[in-house]
Amino acid sequence: MAERISALAGHVNPGRFGTDGEVGVTVREVPNLELMQVAAWPDTLATVGTKVADTVGSIEAPGPGRAATGNGCAVLRIEPLKFWMLGADAPRLGPNDGAVLDLSHSRTHLRISGPQAAILLNRHLPLDLRDMSFPVGTVASTAFDHVGITLWRTEDDFEVFLPRGFALSLWQTLLLGAAQFGCQVTD
Repeated sequence: MAERISALAGHVNPGRFGTDGEVGVTVREVPNLELMQVAAWPDTLATVGTKVADTVGSIEAPGPGRAATGNGCAVLRIEPLKFWMLGADAPRLGPNDGAVLDLSHSRTHLRISGPQAAILLNRHLPLDLRDMSFPVGTVASTAFDHVGITLWRTEDDFEVFLPRGFALSLWQTLLLGAAQFGCQVTD
């Protein structure tokens, strides 16, 4: 297997920058992403959804735009017929049931947290990230500087999945915006 090299290699410099006050945003690249896409056909969605839910120990598969977690992994319903599985092996599917695709090398995974994280992201994403509009467990495919990304809100963070080819430019844009809030980059 080829050695995985981060799209941000040499550009993640841990430390604090921006305002002299408190840290408003913490940004971290999550290394070694394990991301499997599982796609169902319209008539096999229930069967595939059950297999996906069983992998994380959930009673049922998440609905579109939602996530389920368990067993140290997560399932994100990114489209009506597609699931992303983080940190878990995809269930075995026959060609009549659906398709599985390893996306691990195609995305860069960022974790953004802190009291100003939603405000920072709202300045770059065309979404309302207030708690009532984008509650914990919500998943959205959206755009960041005209680049398609996936965003997942967890209990404490925003998980951002960037296309590998755009990761560095989006990382730099994100850090420029985060400086006004006081930013901590961690590794």
